[in-house]
Amino acid sequence: MSSDIEISQATPLEPIEKIAAKLGLTPEQIEPYGHTKAKIDLPLAAPKQPGKLVLVTSINPTPAGEGKSTVVVGLGDAMNQAGHQTVLALREPSLGPVMGLKGGATGGGHAQVVPMEDINLHFTGDMHALTEAHDTLAALIDNHIQQGNALNLDPRQIVWKRVIDINDRALRQTVIGLGGRTSGVPRQDGFDITVASELMAVLCLSEDLTDLKRRANRILIGYNYDKEPVTVGDLKVGGAITLLLKDAIKPNLVQTLEHNPAIIHGGPFANIAHGCNSVLATQTALQLGDYTVTEAGFGADLGGEKFMDIKTPVLGKTPDAVVIVATIRALKYNGGVKRADLETENLDALQQGSTNLKRHIQSMQQYGVPVVVAINRFTSDTDAEVAALTADVEALNVPVSTTTVWADGGAGALDLAEKVVAATKQPSHFTRLTPADSDLMTQMTAITQKIYGGAKVELSPKAERQLKTFAKYGWDHLPVCMAKTQYSLTDDAHALGAPSDFTIHVREFAPRLGAGFVVAMTGNVLTMPGLPKHPAALDMDIDADGKITGLF
Repeated sequence: MSSDIEISQATPLEPIEKIAAKLGLTPEQIEPYGHTKAKIDLPLAAPKQPGKLVLVTSINPTPAGEGKSTVVVGLGDAMNQAGHQTVLALREPSLGPVMGLKGGATGGGHAQVVPMEDINLHFTGDMHALTEAHDTLAALIDNHIQQGNALNLDPRQIVWKRVIDINDRALRQTVIGLGGRTSGVPRQDGFDITVASELMAVLCLSEDLTDLKRRANRILIGYNYDKEPVTVGDLKVGGAITLLLKDAIKPNLVQTLEHNPAIIHGGPFANIAHGCNSVLATQTALQLGDYTVTEAGFGADLGGEKFMDIKTPVLGKTPDAVVIVATIRALKYNGGVKRADLETENLDALQQGSTNLKRHIQSMQQYGVPVVVAINRFTSDTDAEVAALTADVEALNVPVSTTTVWADGGAGALDLAEKVVAATKQPSHFTRLTPADSDLMTQMTAITQKIYGGAKVELSPKAERQLKTFAKYGWDHLPVCMAKTQYSLTDDAHALGAPSDFTIHVREFAPRLGAGFVVAMTGNVLTMPGLPKHPAALDMDIDADGKITGLF
């Protein structure tokens, strides 16, 4: 059986100018990065009425991931095969999971966006630009303190950490400035992964460069000795930070293995950020295609909810249909089967674990949008298991389709494409979980009860103090972004299935004033992951001709 990278390398790619032409883009509207990648120049000359929007999300995954991106790509190819002009809008991969455990974000098998090596590694440099912009701000903050500290910044209350786009647990907590009077003021610091940077959220929610600069100036960097907030605008470096992102703000154009257009841009994680590709990428796809198929990170409890509650108000367009990707092995895992035994038929565990899928269906139906379930079939899935899961979903009056896109590409999702197109033609009455001006506690309680199936939210003493501070500055009515484990509907990664009547524990809040939301840190979720015992990097290599192996 060929690996993902072997399948990718065996497929000739079309010149990026030809892919652009399929969308009606002229050579003057793109900036090629080599022969198979390009940036799209914005704004587009003559915007048209936006096409239909399809959001793809999933159930809670196992630690290995369940192929949601593969289904997204396969669905896009299938819809194009069926004669529906469809554009994909996806997130950019981070080197953290690429070199770690989860893998990349380019799909798999015969349902990939390509060139997969470039996309999974340095692509067009967006991640590096974000890292440099973020760390430039960090350097400017410490230089300001070193050079007299005119803003009276309290070094103990700097909230702007540094970032790096790799999983490095050793950098979670650091001490800097230990080289004497000429090397900076000593203080405690730390690193987040780049995709957790607020600048990533800012980039993904900005409408243009002007909006990006406006948002950058709003970013909270810390507090002064009078406990008053200090922003990037106070430091007067918003312009400098924005100019470092002048190219990164442009969406990236690539293709699928079946030579259909895909726009890939932005990559915030859904467990620690809002988990959606950029507003600009999605808007561009909506302008260029009759259908846009986009994804949100991890399960519907994370990326799905955040797409609806955080991205949709900025995007100005609500989904016409939602696809929930489920795998039999993940449902058996949620039913108590150990990871090593997931390839063995177990109808009882599947039945028990399917409560997880039902909860996600109910949570997405809360928004008044038609839902379709896609069963991403693995070779170990038995016919009896597929039939049982299909019957369970059909009993809920929800369309369901089994896909084989890893093996068959778009042809393996033609039935799913038909059901999705039909769903987009149904009435959609989008409804927010809470009114737009709801306070943080109201929002968190609604998410906990309506999306997770829990009972209440409990705040730590620190979080309670922070809420009082936020009320003073008017931050207590910003949208909330829940930072939570992806493996469970609760804040405990080991609580599988569909628990009920549980409590979500918020240990602290992180104001993201530039992005326009407040992150609620729950459980023990981390903004700097660590590498596993056997990171994927150990299996990667490159030969003298530059041919890469072991990249999935």
